[in-house]
Amino acid sequence: MVDMAKHLIFDSAIGSFKPENIVNTEVKCPFCCREKLEHVLAEDGTIILLKNKYPVLRDTLQTVIIETDQCHSELSLYPKEHLHKLFRFSMEKWQDMIASREFESVLFFKNHGPFSGGTIRHPHMQIVGLRTIDYAPRIPVETMDGTVIHQSRGAELNLAKEPKIGFCEFNVKLKDVSALDKMADYIQVIAHYLLNHFHKRCNSYNIFFYQLEGKISAKIMPRLVTSPIFIGYSIPQVSSRGEEVIKEIQKLYF
Repeated sequence: MVDMAKHLIFDSAIGSFKPENIVNTEVKCPFCCREKLEHVLAEDGTIILLKNKYPVLRDTLQTVIIETDQCHSELSLYPKEHLHKLFRFSMEKWQDMIASREFESVLFFKNHGPFSGGTIRHPHMQIVGLRTIDYAPRIPVETMDGTVIHQSRGAELNLAKEPKIGFCEFNVKLKDVSALDKMADYIQVIAHYLLNHFHKRCNSYNIFFYQLEGKISAKIMPRLVTSPIFIGYSIPQVSSRGEEVIKEIQKLYF
């Protein structure tokens, strides 16, 4: 018997029908056929929130935020106006689902690239309500602390000193909700850095949003092959070039 307080059940029958066009580029993008989208929950211009057509996780409510009508765009390329609108829209919908009290916890995350775990190339994020699992106890708060790369009133960008999985993990801490636009700016900077300057083989990343101890933060992870030491023993490693990465980001963007 699966302990539903510890594990999610992935419905393989539904999963077998999910389209995939990150690797199989000939597959038609389902998010580009906007007139055929079903179960739309909210819209703001080209940004759309809808129920996930393929809810592979049982005992959840899975929703998708289509970020733009530009299929081959990407978060690091958005004009500031669209970037800020997207984050305000997405954060509001995440908080609305939390406030509904229908769920034990609510996930908010983004996958980009072939190593991110995503299946659709079109830029999107996901908000998933978990009915039986609270993610918060699984996230050590110290993994959100780190060496400051840049900070402004209400927001901080740092490189994790104690990464959750290992090597270079970037955190954005929102200290004042009025600084949400700055949080979006910092996340965009790291997305651009990872895809253009971090490592020649880095073409994927994840963004995970957390609400821990009443505070909102985000973790941006470059996705390469995960260390077997972490997979087998849950021991994270820290990159020896952390200071070099910090200085490079500061020189390029600040």
